[in-house]
Amino acid sequence: MLPYYEDYAPGTGRRAPRAAFTSDAGRLSLNGRWLFRLSATVAEAPLDFLHDRAPRGDGWSELPVPSHWVLHGHGIPRYTNTAYPFPVDPPHTPTRNPTGDHRLEFQLPAIWRRDDSVLRFEGVDSCFRVWLNGHELGTSKGSRLPAEFDAGPALRPGRNVLAVRVHRWSSGSYLEDQDMWWLPGIFRDVTLLERPAGCVDDLFVHAGYDHTTGRGTLRVDTGAPGALLTVPELGITERPAGESAVIDRVEPWSAETPRLYEGRLTTPHEHIPLRIGFRTVAVREGRLTVNGRPLLLRGVNRHEHDPDHGRALDPETMRRDVLLMKRHNINAVRTSHYPPHPTFLDLCDELGLWVVDECDIETHGFIHADWRGNPADDPRWEPMLLDRMRRMVERDKNHPSIVIWSLGNESHHGRNFGVLAEWTRERDPSRPLHYERDRTYRHSDFYSLMYAPVAEVERIGRHEEDAPPETAGDPGLEARRRALPFLLCEYAHAMGNGPGSLAAYQRAFEQSPRCAGGFVWEWIDHGFRRRTPDGRTYFAYGGDFGDRPNGGNFCIDGLVFPDRTPSPGLVELKKAIEPVAVTGDLGRGRLRIANRYDVRDLSHLRFTWSLEDEGVCVADGELKVPHVAAREEAEIPAPRPPLPAPARGELWLTVRAELAADQPWAGAGHEVAWAQFPVPYPHPYPQRVAAARAPVAPRPSDAGITLGDGDFDARTGLLRALGPLRLDGPALDIWRAPTDNDRGMGPHSAAKDWRRAGLDRMDHRTVSVHPGPDRLEVETRVAPAGHERGLRTRYVWTAEGPGLRLVVHVVPEGPWDGLTLPRIGVRLALPTAHEAVRWFGKGPGEAYPDSQEAARVGLFTASVAGLQTPYVVPQENGHRAAVRWAELTDPATGSGLRIEGVPHFGLTARRWTSQDLEAARHPTDLVPRDRVFVHLDLAQQGLGSASCGPGPLPQHRLEPAGTTFELCLRTLPPPAARR
Repeated sequence: MLPYYEDYAPGTGRRAPRAAFTSDAGRLSLNGRWLFRLSATVAEAPLDFLHDRAPRGDGWSELPVPSHWVLHGHGIPRYTNTAYPFPVDPPHTPTRNPTGDHRLEFQLPAIWRRDDSVLRFEGVDSCFRVWLNGHELGTSKGSRLPAEFDAGPALRPGRNVLAVRVHRWSSGSYLEDQDMWWLPGIFRDVTLLERPAGCVDDLFVHAGYDHTTGRGTLRVDTGAPGALLTVPELGITERPAGESAVIDRVEPWSAETPRLYEGRLTTPHEHIPLRIGFRTVAVREGRLTVNGRPLLLRGVNRHEHDPDHGRALDPETMRRDVLLMKRHNINAVRTSHYPPHPTFLDLCDELGLWVVDECDIETHGFIHADWRGNPADDPRWEPMLLDRMRRMVERDKNHPSIVIWSLGNESHHGRNFGVLAEWTRERDPSRPLHYERDRTYRHSDFYSLMYAPVAEVERIGRHEEDAPPETAGDPGLEARRRALPFLLCEYAHAMGNGPGSLAAYQRAFEQSPRCAGGFVWEWIDHGFRRRTPDGRTYFAYGGDFGDRPNGGNFCIDGLVFPDRTPSPGLVELKKAIEPVAVTGDLGRGRLRIANRYDVRDLSHLRFTWSLEDEGVCVADGELKVPHVAAREEAEIPAPRPPLPAPARGELWLTVRAELAADQPWAGAGHEVAWAQFPVPYPHPYPQRVAAARAPVAPRPSDAGITLGDGDFDARTGLLRALGPLRLDGPALDIWRAPTDNDRGMGPHSAAKDWRRAGLDRMDHRTVSVHPGPDRLEVETRVAPAGHERGLRTRYVWTAEGPGLRLVVHVVPEGPWDGLTLPRIGVRLALPTAHEAVRWFGKGPGEAYPDSQEAARVGLFTASVAGLQTPYVVPQENGHRAAVRWAELTDPATGSGLRIEGVPHFGLTARRWTSQDLEAARHPTDLVPRDRVFVHLDLAQQGLGSASCGPGPLPQHRLEPAGTTFELCLRTLPPPAARR
């Protein structure tokens, strides 16, 4: 007979699953400081802690509950992506199965009604057994789901002893391979609930909305005798539970307008507060609709993670997540890959997010056994799988934010998913079901994929996709699949610098009514905060704890860093999915305002405009925009401010859509959307580059060549100084520290291709240094060791005004077929004091060819340190795009270097080289050098999302070709000398 932690039973002694709710009956939190002891195996863990006498002996210490014991010095956390961290030998666990014993003494309040009291655990990883005052209450598996036990018979007045044994591994672990840290412990709340006689044991709120009439229907089902429903705003007073009420006019709930009605359900012994949202979900004519309106989900996948506490999140952290999502235009969340803490769903109801609630099921590790023994298709596992679905649905059924139930994730296919779907449709027919990995989609109401390329999403939107092999031979199944709405449940893998192509995906979604949208993978980097011996902070990932096997940094794939600082990817997503689009033709004097909301009009927004001259605001005002209805457009006159005469430089009009008043998730003035337009100017813009003087000839100098203010090495042709400024370079550079998306997955790796081609080890050979009558020409060949391919590079220097003009000609030689370049540009090095940066171009954040929608043209300042993006794993970052000019100066003197593009260039400046970045595993490995390394790029390769998905789009691939680019360099004297 198998022990309880290895058998196929979901648990013993538990109460039936029910809805999560609060009441005014007694509620005693058992969170706090518990006693804890860890044993290496089950056999080594004595049952000596169940009774009144305090346990003796070594090994006991205090542990906070909720928590994970591995984050408090008891063992280590382990991260895997797909591989189980134990042998695939279901349902067995290793003999070395760390077992944590927890003990709490607590006082029962004197007025407590003990009969029928309930002990509730919101989440315990992965299997546990519980005793109260020495009486065993039961066992449970299913880490991210509640378990309740009848505590009344064992409860006593005054002092009580609660004992819980938790096993790190169990048969349930085979269902919990969800690409995350394996973190054992009692990590959610523990509560003792008073349940007086005649109380409400369960309730089911049915609140529908008829969009054709505006009527709401309300019924609250409960088995409690004499329960009465009151909703003051709706004129419902003490209506018997179970009776339906029809309300002539209600305001429906949506993620955009999350209207909740406060109500209460009462019995003679308790009052239960309710928050009721009226809405009706349906799949109609191949579209996901709520309240009769089609939805476009602009979503993210969210794991629960905190850099210090793991999955033991507090309510403020959950609120912070929802606020960040709302402020970045996200309207939906998929609870990957398990039900979240119930407080998170309360916040989604309150603040407004569409939710795909996903069951705590993933058996991905069986892929390494070619799916042999997969629980999804084994009837012995049916009770455990169905138990998880029931506990999720029953707990969460009263949340209006939940519009889709998900059967689980990446568990292949099998009979048991049919059982889950059948039960769920019968229990709650009001919500559609989702499951992606069974490509027959017989149990799903969506055609769903992960990481489909943009072109494939476009084909699907046109109903032109190929039939999957699973339905190609079955006309009935294939016809049903083609009639389903399409949902991209994971896309745009946000690992490191990226993802790219977010705007392209959003355009593909918006072009097709069939597309219900998608969910970016994922919300947060799962890094743990650690410190170096000298106290510097970094975030650890797989392998940093000595955990083997491990998934490395594949858990570092979020839109926010582990401490919830937004990454550039989140800022880019906000722009790509913004709910208002402003386009126009300033030549015609017209702007078009498109409302991309699904439900609400634009009356809650205020539109403003500003006119900038070379980044300096010279005029601003407010735009009068009609209250455009959802998914409608309007055309309005563009503002026509007087133009400055003369203009200092480029003129840009920026239009912003801002919150007109405070909202629960952001204050008035919060920017929701924006657009920029170059302003036609009736006269030529002023020349940024000074007019040329009479031609200047190079002349010999000590071991060098002088051209204007430039001093060059006579042997290499490299610039050594410009006036008083000592520098190194510039010289051609094509390498960048590979991003996670450059590294890719498996064979899809641009970085591997680049290294095989030798692009990470290019040698420079000077072919000639030729002084001409009015120029200095330097020819080089840049090529990798062991290969014949190379880049013939010619630098043409001329003196121009107070500085130098550089024209770079690059011609590929040899076989380059199929290869791309990481970047193409030049690199130079300045003294370290030049740490103040000012530029006119795109900003304020970094931008790359397929990730620059969020960068606007303006005048920006930063320090060199401030230009860096501190990705958890160091990689290419900090590139500013479309820079017209940039200045790097010494803050102490104001002197430095000015670079001007002809017309634009990309700017990167940092205190370490690309090779330093590539070698570092964490930012704390980077040691600043005594130089500022400045990259001036003509172009960079796009980012894509090949860490798990497609690479850059064809138009964002940097393919070798003959090219020419120009730059002008001049020194900046101290400000006093410029007057």
